[in-house]
Amino acid sequence: MDVQRLDDAAQMRALSHPTRLRLVGLLRTGGPQTAAMLGDQVDEAPGTISYHCKRLADAGFIEPAPELGTDRRERWWRAVAQHTSWNLADGFDDPERMVAGVALDHAVAQAYADEYRAFIDHVPALGREWVAASHSSDRALRLTVGELQALGSELQGVLDRWEARSAEHEPGDGSERVTAVVQSYRSARP
Repeated sequence: MDVQRLDDAAQMRALSHPTRLRLVGLLRTGGPQTAAMLGDQVDEAPGTISYHCKRLADAGFIEPAPELGTDRRERWWRAVAQHTSWNLADGFDDPERMVAGVALDHAVAQAYADEYRAFIDHVPALGREWVAASHSSDRALRLTVGELQALGSELQGVLDRWEARSAEHEPGDGSERVTAVVQSYRSARP
């Protein structure tokens, strides 16, 4: 599993922009693309996308893929890692990093909410079989810190196993892109 670990507040700030977060995701799921291709998917002008791609490249999230271009004007980009991770707890030692990490988590939470809203909005077009196979649930649990850590490790293991299975699929074999979001955290509410 290809993971890019974020320990720098500037990187976190660069990724916390919603358009940039989306671009990295598109390059991870769709492979290398040009600014024009990405712009069609996020409904932004290629010039705006090029600006965001440059910022992402400067921050180390994406890189040029010049071997894919057919001429010098065509600029292709690719993600440098399949996953990005950071730990908000690391921000307790660095206030700037805490602010940047919280901003990034807010952007990610909004992206997850937007993705789920899009699913709900498109339910009729997705078909009964895919909708019936989809799952969303939550539980309010009482756990110790150690138990919460164990829960997180188990859930990550489940995702890792299914990610390996996902890698076996190819376009046209009946598989579709599926979003799996796992969150477990101490509630801020009583």
